[in-house]
Amino acid sequence: MDVDNINVRLGARIRAERENRGWSLSDLADRAKVSRAMVHKVERGDSSPTASFLGKLSGAFGLSMSVLLARTEAAGGNLLRKAEQSIWTDPETGYVRRQVSPKSDMPLDLVQVTLPAGKEVAMPASAYAFIQQLIWVLEGDLTFDEGNVRHALCAGDCLHLGPPEDCVFRNEGTGPCTYAVAVLRTG
Repeated sequence: MDVDNINVRLGARIRAERENRGWSLSDLADRAKVSRAMVHKVERGDSSPTASFLGKLSGAFGLSMSVLLARTEAAGGNLLRKAEQSIWTDPETGYVRRQVSPKSDMPLDLVQVTLPAGKEVAMPASAYAFIQQLIWVLEGDLTFDEGNVRHALCAGDCLHLGPPEDCVFRNEGTGPCTYAVAVLRTG
């Protein structure tokens, strides 16, 4: 999938979400606690947002990051082949996110993430409002901080997240960590 194309589509989706709420750029920046200039660059497709930045924006919208990214996708239908799955890469960490589940009205999203060795991604609690999540480690090891609780997860381990808390996904290993995130929208 063309990175420039996904950045343009993502920017358009963020702008649409903001405008649907009647918010100015400054309103969104204030609610998400991010730079107005960066929101503007992302909306124009001039900058690729980081996972942390998207988490803050989605939280301000009252959406999960998974829902925000899924709304960016154009394709619908019951089958989403691997070659058609949208892939987004965090320019800061190299975190790669693949939208596995097809776009639908079903309240469940399935995402595959590969986190490079030595990298971490922080997500604010607001990114987890109105959702429940399972994290299933497919390959490698993942250290997951859920508020003040640290979870050391190995391949095959599955964690059900509790109430929304600031979280950090960490790969403290020497190789990539791949995990699936099942997101159930509840609100």
